[in-house]
Amino acid sequence: MGRAFEFRRARKEKRWSKMAKDFVKMGKQLSMAVKQGGPDPDTNPMLRVVIQNCKALNMPKDNIESAIKRASAKDAKDLDEVVYEGYGPHGVAVLIETSTDNTTRTVANVRMHFNRANGALGKTGSLAFIFDRKAVFTLDAEGLDIEELELDLIDFGLEEIFEEEGRVYIYTPFTEFGTMQQELENRKLNIISSELIRLPNSTVELSPEQEEEINTLVEKLEDDDDVQQVFTNMK
Repeated sequence: MGRAFEFRRARKEKRWSKMAKDFVKMGKQLSMAVKQGGPDPDTNPMLRVVIQNCKALNMPKDNIESAIKRASAKDAKDLDEVVYEGYGPHGVAVLIETSTDNTTRTVANVRMHFNRANGALGKTGSLAFIFDRKAVFTLDAEGLDIEELELDLIDFGLEEIFEEEGRVYIYTPFTEFGTMQQELENRKLNIISSELIRLPNSTVELSPEQEEEINTLVEKLEDDDDVQQVFTNMK
């Protein structure tokens, strides 16, 4: 009984810790969106996207409004979006998107994690040939005709669409993110989330033990509050 209780408590604490980190990251995304287009989601499409993603993570409305208010203040800190690239162990490419008010701190932390994992931080742009930037939209599948939707969205940058476990996933080139987002909004579809991702065009196959090493590195990087997303070309 005692072990079961401790196990449940540990899982709950881990879940709450992840939620807290997710909220910190979304707060930074809200801040950047406000800085770029203002605090009104009606006139700032990127802010609408971030708010939509915050809701998908069950971020409380008060937290969202507070983050927007802080970002609108005259003394709000400026955040820089910086991408770091390198190789982890076993030749796996690792790309890290960050949002930071102190690039010196961020690059030192990223380099530390690479060094501890027997990897190496590389130069910006060194992995450009490995990753393609894509936009992915997740919709509620209820009431949607996938074949009809596919035909309708081709003119708005659609590259791929498929349904899985009650969700519809739509992929477009990075450059068509805004166009597709606007069209989905115009159709009043139930958008669960919208995000920009990096898909590898070549992958590295590893043993289970090697995969665990890469997963550990990714987890360490994702635990950093300055890190927004981490991508690898591990198969």
